[in-house]
Amino acid sequence: MRNAKNSIRSIAAVVVLIVLPPRGEGASDFVSLFNGRDLTGWKIPAGDNGHWRVVDGVIDYDAESEARGDKSLWSERSFGDFILRVDWRIKSTPYVNPAVPIIRFDGTHKKDATGREIRLSVPDSDSGIYLRGSSKSQVNIWCWPTGSGEVYGYRTDTSMPAAVRAGVTPKRNADRDVGQWNTFEITMRGDRLTVVLNGEEVIGNAQLPGIDARGPIALQHHGEKKGGAWVAPPSLVQFRNISVREF
Repeated sequence: MRNAKNSIRSIAAVVVLIVLPPRGEGASDFVSLFNGRDLTGWKIPAGDNGHWRVVDGVIDYDAESEARGDKSLWSERSFGDFILRVDWRIKSTPYVNPAVPIIRFDGTHKKDATGREIRLSVPDSDSGIYLRGSSKSQVNIWCWPTGSGEVYGYRTDTSMPAAVRAGVTPKRNADRDVGQWNTFEITMRGDRLTVVLNGEEVIGNAQLPGIDARGPIALQHHGEKKGGAWVAPPSLVQFRNISVREF
């Protein structure tokens, strides 16, 4: 009987180890940054006039904020090292971007036989996640063939080392179709960035030299209209399930 009881205790211990998540990795360790009802915890740009809003439990943006200056939606809190999880989707792509480059694995642009960059016309909308208070450290959301997750501000900075520019170039395009929900898991440790998109690592331990140690995050505004027509890819996007775990 004693051996039987010991066996039961051993089995129970194994079950507990299997069921419980590792310390610090459970969903309960993440703090929600969006309550699904309003924009509490976010700084609405002064003069926005309702273009950043909550619709059916998601943050909805029409890219037509009337604010002067920065039109992006910033978090009230600042963060250092963290994992950020956020669902996003592009609603539509009414603008055709006539100058989208073919981005090579090292972050440079593919050229034709004359040395000119090859450019494509792509139906495009554009947004992203700013990290630690800087638009340069933006994890992109868009329709370019390279895929979302790249860090445009670092990739296009020719003063950066080649390894840095290559590191912030997506390894693959893991985007779902326009109108479908996508999930980012963005990890910042020191000046190192990892981006997982829809379960696939697209940026792995990339270095962002000079990034601040702490700062807020932002949901990016992009695009403008002239004469009622878009003249740049608009951030026609929605966000939901935004949560963060700090280290």
